[in-house]
Amino acid sequence: MIVVGVDGSWAGLEAVDWAMREAGLRGTGVRVVTVVPAWAYETPEDRPHAYVGRCMRENAASVLADARRRASGVSRAEAEFELLRDDPQVGLIRASKDAELLVIGSRGLGGFQELLIGSVALGVSGQANCPVVVVHQMPRCPRDEVVVGVDGSPGGTAAIEFAFAEADLRGADLLAVHAWDRPAAGAGRAASSGRTGAERALPAEAVAGRSERHPGVKIVEHVERGHPVEVLRRVSAGAGLLVVGSRGRGAVAGLFLGSVSCSLLRRVDCPLVIVPVADGA
Repeated sequence: MIVVGVDGSWAGLEAVDWAMREAGLRGTGVRVVTVVPAWAYETPEDRPHAYVGRCMRENAASVLADARRRASGVSRAEAEFELLRDDPQVGLIRASKDAELLVIGSRGLGGFQELLIGSVALGVSGQANCPVVVVHQMPRCPRDEVVVGVDGSPGGTAAIEFAFAEADLRGADLLAVHAWDRPAAGAGRAASSGRTGAERALPAEAVAGRSERHPGVKIVEHVERGHPVEVLRRVSAGAGLLVVGSRGRGAVAGLFLGSVSCSLLRRVDCPLVIVPVADGA
């Protein structure tokens, strides 16, 4: 089952489109949910802010109706529509427990509307129990290509596994991208040369052995010195999908959401998949 969260924003409807098409490829169903705080249903009508609760309930019904209309025009995948009474972020994380994928829009209608990424999308992407797909405005004619960020970390390994399966499912090419920053100041030429060789070998090492399980996937390796966020953003523009791990090998690897994946949430121009790292990895 694919879970997709909607909130009435255009990004949420784009997420419905993506989820319905993906469900058609996977032969699974879609669960479309919108989340409303529980107090909107529990506040007595004689309280001063009861009117706000009524508005939220009415809006939720309208949001699900719009999502139903949108879904019916995309694919024949089976879809169900549900209202959850919870905190939006917590409700979506709970809904992800038994899901194959959790799909959300890149921007919502909350107090962070002026930002390039909604607060719910940012929080959910780091804590969901399954891969999270953040859908931005879809490219008009996306390339049949899945781009995956490779960095040698456990998160990168999980991303590669997902990207191979997704490329196979779509009949798309797989572009394995590795980028690294400049060597530390004061590093000698020999050290720099050695690191460059190791970095250039990383994509081939990362994808080794997986082609046997996905013989139909054409693999292209792209290695470039530069900031990973900038390189991934540029090479993934117009692609069908960009896949990264939730945490990389940098200084913030212990956080729920790594610096690269967090930055890509704000800047990437195609659907982004953030694959969680297994416990203990």
